[in-house]
Amino acid sequence: KISRPFVYSLAAALKEAGEFLFSETAESVTAMSLREYSLQVMLSLRLEARGSIGAISTIMKRFGCELSATGSVSQVLSSIGNSLPDTLSTENGATQYLVFASDEIFSKTTPILVTVDPSSSAILRIELADSRKAEDWKRHFECLYDNGLEMIYLVSDEGQGIRAGHADMSDTVRQSDTYHAIAHQLGSWMDRLEKAAYKAIGVEYDCEKKLDSAKSDRVLEKRWANCESASDAAQKAVMLYDDLSYLYRSALCELNVFDNSGNLRDREQAEDGIKVGLALVKGLNHNDITKAANKAERTLPDLLHYFDVRKAKKSVRKKKAQKRDRFCLEIAEGLHQDESMDYQKEIYSRLDKIVQSSALVECINSIIRPYFNTTKNHVTQGLLNLIMHHHNHRRYLDGVRKNKTPMELLTGKAQAKDWISMLFDKIREKDPELLLAS
Repeated sequence: KISRPFVYSLAAALKEAGEFLFSETAESVTAMSLREYSLQVMLSLRLEARGSIGAISTIMKRFGCELSATGSVSQVLSSIGNSLPDTLSTENGATQYLVFASDEIFSKTTPILVTVDPSSSAILRIELADSRKAEDWKRHFECLYDNGLEMIYLVSDEGQGIRAGHADMSDTVRQSDTYHAIAHQLGSWMDRLEKAAYKAIGVEYDCEKKLDSAKSDRVLEKRWANCESASDAAQKAVMLYDDLSYLYRSALCELNVFDNSGNLRDREQAEDGIKVGLALVKGLNHNDITKAANKAERTLPDLLHYFDVRKAKKSVRKKKAQKRDRFCLEIAEGLHQDESMDYQKEIYSRLDKIVQSSALVECINSIIRPYFNTTKNHVTQGLLNLIMHHHNHRRYLDGVRKNKTPMELLTGKAQAKDWISMLFDKIREKDPELLLAS
């Protein structure tokens, strides 16, 4: 149950080791190279294949690797992980300003505080914490500042701890996560109301079918009354779904920075539009939906900060946006033929700083969750450090970040070495005895 790219990489490593062992220069192979090979297999199985300690031990024994005992695997991985930092640092004490996307993920009941740069997807800090109170988040942000990383603004959900922690130590604004504020609060009702409408239509249909089988006027009258009642309920259910659907989609449109003509929209206009939409939602007279609208309304003061800073997933919208994108770029190039500045790069760089959601942390959660599953949720800070190093220095194979690593995108500097080679450099610096043969 592992990916083909991992099988290929393991096969390549095995071939390389075989050439060392069975070529004419086999006598020149040192115990050091065998130890490094064993560590390479161990790290690949743990971080690329996300294997359990037991599975790693079994595979390493099969290939005759050193350090293949279960205890040795666990001890070595812990040692390497504990030698790695849990926070990125800038070079030479420089300060780098980034949008912070922060959230909590959990290993059972243990909180893990995570801050990510949404543009590069780099994990800036990952921390196993005892709690997620204001003081925990305050220390989390202070550590980032101490390492040269400062926030342009913070994007997060409405968690009390993170809000209070940010308020205690920063004069920058906090951007409420637009997904949690509106889509999460009202969007969940779309599915519920749609299912309720279909159910009511089904009841109406069943009542109509029973009319033909009535044997007496009394039964026919009773069934006709049931049919009218079911029809009325179905109409109300469909109307409620249609009304909320329209208002919900209208509210989502207000979150767009540009209108359909490509013009920048005004923050006050967007906020007024959302207020009107939520007021109409409350007018639907559905108690639970009204509560959801009230929660969404309470986020408004912090919801639209990204308008002051100045992404479509559905294929139809994406193709339409790409077509308009090409059209606008052609016009821009025609207007600035004599200019040396790369306007496309500059514009995209500015647009990348418009962050509405901390959803990337949820993406990071989905990446590291399999590691938790193979450790029975016995998570250590050392494991989190290893995951952070692997994620930040691994190369994307597809998507908009294809052939780039998060650190390349974050720093703008090319990464010449593989993540394991970079990790070996750190081992030589921190714990060189680990590479020595027993």
